[in-house]
Amino acid sequence: MTPALTSGARLGSYEIVAPIGAGGMGEVYRARDPKLGRDVAIKVLPTFLALDAERLHRFRREARVLAALNHPHVAAIYGFEEADGVPALILELAEGPTLADRLAKGRIPIKEAVAIACQIAEAVAAAHAKRIIHRDLKPANVKVTPDGLVKVLDFGLAKALSREEPDSDLSQLPTVSIDQTANRILGTPAYMSPEQARGQRVDEQTDIWSFGCVLFEMLTGRMTFSGDTVSDTIVAILEREPAWDALPDAISPALRRLLRRCLEKDPKRRLHDIGDARLELDEALSAPETWDSPRPAGMTRRAALSALSGAAVGAAATGAFAISRYRNDATARRLTRFSIPLPEGSVAEASHNKRVAISRDGAQVAYTMSAIGQGQSPAANKCYVRSLNELEPKLLPFAGGTPFFSPDGHWLGFFGAGAPGSTRLGKVALSGGAPVTLCSTEAFGGGTWTDDDNIYLVPANPGSLFRIPAAGGQPQEVAKVDFAKGGRLHKYPCAIFGTKAILFTLATADVETFDDARIAVFDAKTGQQKTLVEGGTHPRYSPSGHLIYARGGTLLAVRFDSEKLAISGQPFTVLEGVQMSVNSGVANFDISGNGDLIYIPGAADKGERTLVWVDRNGKAERLPLPARSYLHPRISPDGRQLAVEVEGPNHDFYVYDFARAVLSKLTTDGESHWPVWSPDGGRLAYRSGRMTRWTMWQMPADRSGSPQQLLGTGMSQSAESWAPDGHAIVYTAVTSEPGTHIMVASLEGDGRSRAFADIKAPAGSPKFSPDGRWLTYCSNESGKAEVYVQAYPGPGPKIQVSNDGGTDPVWRRNAEELYYRNGDSMMVVAVSTAPAFKAGRPQELWKGHYSHGFSASCGPPGATSSNYDATPDGSRFLMIEDEAPDKALSKHVVVALNWADEVRRLSAKA
Repeated sequence: MTPALTSGARLGSYEIVAPIGAGGMGEVYRARDPKLGRDVAIKVLPTFLALDAERLHRFRREARVLAALNHPHVAAIYGFEEADGVPALILELAEGPTLADRLAKGRIPIKEAVAIACQIAEAVAAAHAKRIIHRDLKPANVKVTPDGLVKVLDFGLAKALSREEPDSDLSQLPTVSIDQTANRILGTPAYMSPEQARGQRVDEQTDIWSFGCVLFEMLTGRMTFSGDTVSDTIVAILEREPAWDALPDAISPALRRLLRRCLEKDPKRRLHDIGDARLELDEALSAPETWDSPRPAGMTRRAALSALSGAAVGAAATGAFAISRYRNDATARRLTRFSIPLPEGSVAEASHNKRVAISRDGAQVAYTMSAIGQGQSPAANKCYVRSLNELEPKLLPFAGGTPFFSPDGHWLGFFGAGAPGSTRLGKVALSGGAPVTLCSTEAFGGGTWTDDDNIYLVPANPGSLFRIPAAGGQPQEVAKVDFAKGGRLHKYPCAIFGTKAILFTLATADVETFDDARIAVFDAKTGQQKTLVEGGTHPRYSPSGHLIYARGGTLLAVRFDSEKLAISGQPFTVLEGVQMSVNSGVANFDISGNGDLIYIPGAADKGERTLVWVDRNGKAERLPLPARSYLHPRISPDGRQLAVEVEGPNHDFYVYDFARAVLSKLTTDGESHWPVWSPDGGRLAYRSGRMTRWTMWQMPADRSGSPQQLLGTGMSQSAESWAPDGHAIVYTAVTSEPGTHIMVASLEGDGRSRAFADIKAPAGSPKFSPDGRWLTYCSNESGKAEVYVQAYPGPGPKIQVSNDGGTDPVWRRNAEELYYRNGDSMMVVAVSTAPAFKAGRPQELWKGHYSHGFSASCGPPGATSSNYDATPDGSRFLMIEDEAPDKALSKHVVVALNWADEVRRLSAKA
């Protein structure tokens, strides 16, 4: 969206005269430059540019490069203005109609078309000489003045406006308009090169391809590649040949060869230099005697073609074969894949949140991303929506994720930051405007928008399926979790369009990963639910008549009757290499109502982690335990045992005896997290409860007694450290106040809790010093996560220990050292705690790529805990190593057009 300016308005020193036009790169106005007394064109750039400071800096830098392009056939850039937050380019005002306006009246005579093409080629050659690529060459970007002078517009703006330093592909797809009367594409997908559609590197060859498309259209009066939809146009570019027999009979063989060389799908075989095209066109201008001359009476096209040279005859025959093949296959929709890169510095990761969505009509996609190297919570994720009819994705005005479209594609639903301790269900109009909050909820399992204008969602507590009107209101539970029969929670609802049914994932007490969860369906007409598939997650409906679901990074399909809500036959594989997490059950894919697919490629994060001893030199040695989803390891005070959580659909913790190599399961409720040893090693404190509604408990470490609840404050409480005298526990709590708070609960008397300190920012990972006089924790009160030590119980000094970022502090048991993590670095600080606290200079002990666990996924600090521990003497560290930590990350998404036909084809073979 760009701001609309009215006549007489001012932008900087320029006075707006009148609007000229609008497109995917912004709105254009005629304006008056009072300083130089001339009229200029002002292009007001899209709002997303002003919202992204880094991108705006890149744009300014790129604009300086473009301003150096000075050529009579290039509309010049005069300057850059930014007034009241509105970024704009000041451009040379090129009078006259665009080439698109001329072509709307029909084809252009050959001599005139060649003369225009010569000037376009000169402009492109001048740009290429300065290593500037247009990337969006099309008739709408070419002006022809009344005296025949050509001005090429918007040179290099596709790159300047893009998010990436590297060349991009379909994410730079320019604006498309639709001719409603002819029902055909009129805009720029038709000028896109095959390498752009495939997500390959964009270079000068792309401009040569687009030049060929423009020349072909001038000579024939028809677009080189077109289709009823954007998808069909892309398929034509990748798989079809131009209609060579549409070229006028009178054009020379040399001109035909030039067109064929420009429109080679393989860039290696394409014309290498646009300057060569200029020479070919000059020769054509010097021999115009056959232009637009009529065919001899009675001569057929075949006879006319036979009069050409042998080489031309061969080329024409090839073109005729391609045209025949195109016409014969016109009704067959082919599978076509292309990729959309994520913005530079961002990544899509397998977490608890669905990252991608596609609209019912397949015309729009949405995706969320995190910053590279920083796990982020749903509230911190950035969400983009991109129409395949536009040049750029839009950064939506909210922080959040798990997107889903309304059935008509006019709205996007999302989950983002809400009241403290919760998220909000919201929606935003894709035509513009502020997000609308529908309700506050501890959203956990995604949402879906139904034809009757309801939204189904899964709050974390109690984990069942709820329904809320899309206009907002109070969510109502419609499909309960049957806890008595081992149900745990529902996740990832998906409406089956045209029905009243909702697919969802059902996790149960008897599964360790979501690979073994169930696919179920809820019928809103009857209020009944039933299981469809045993062993899978994240269901979606394909219009091919199949239920699609994920397991181990693979998409499986099974025949599905959407009216009877029944499956038949055996599942079969339809796609491998889809990013998913077997711990959370999310699989990053979605299917449109017309059968297009969007997915994030990658491996399945199977949660296979190993426990590793790492000495002070960084040398690692694995423990003799199988790979599982370990989390939050805690070594007992005597160093003989380890308490550790195993996460997944069920969360329980275990105790491992190092000497006997025996691993014992201590909890069985599937809801217990983060064990913490008492000072004497006789008890374990932990948190338990359904997601985001944890309370604190303690139990004997030898299981000689029943668990007992500890009193705490807040909607969610996470035990972190036991005071050395055993009389108190420090924990983190989510309350009605913003942020995550460090609290201390007394284990004596009335068991009341109190806030430890007045920390004005999220804080976490608190630990008592061995003598109980100090607490260490991490906080981002300075704007960056750092480690602090503060007197306990206070008041007293507060000392920052880290000097360049730090999280997850852990004391050495003799209080002579304090450890913390800074990315992959294990840091150590020499400290003393009596009579006062003193700290030395932080030093790196070693560097290794070990799991940051829950801290990383939630964005430290906050409701986080150290995902490692140190032996009492500080000689070794117990770390968690991911088997494949980076395989589940991706920097692009993939769109597969007509994918439902591929499912049908594979179904026929199954």
